[in-house]
Amino acid sequence: MTGPAGDRTILHASSVAVDGRAVLVTGPSGAGKSALCLRMLALGARLVSDDRTEVIRTPEGLLARCPSDAIRGLIEARGLGLLRADPVQAPVALVVDLGTPESDRLPPFRTIKILGMTLPLAQRPQIDPVAEALMVYLQGGRQE
Repeated sequence: MTGPAGDRTILHASSVAVDGRAVLVTGPSGAGKSALCLRMLALGARLVSDDRTEVIRTPEGLLARCPSDAIRGLIEARGLGLLRADPVQAPVALVVDLGTPESDRLPPFRTIKILGMTLPLAQRPQIDPVAEALMVYLQGGRQE
């Protein structure tokens, strides 16, 4: 896909997809973006991109994909090295910000704008099975 520069951006985010729906995992270096995505991959998610994700605005919404052949299909596992995974691209369904802890047990519906499009936003969940919860979120959504 090609388009004007304003229709795409590269984010400091790792991303995986579940049932064709991608989650962008953002946060500062060392926040656990790759680790969370690795846990989700072990549960059946598919890798979109690690550390940097290209987001493209399309008529249907935002599409997440790997921005570079050099990192396509690779995810960092600290202490093990770069691991291989079969990459996909997928529409963005959710953004998770690991840099901001969630303090509410049942948080309000939050959103974030990327390339002028509004997406659901989850702050760093304070639950142990966060990877599992995100898998369920991507498969079934969230009750409002």
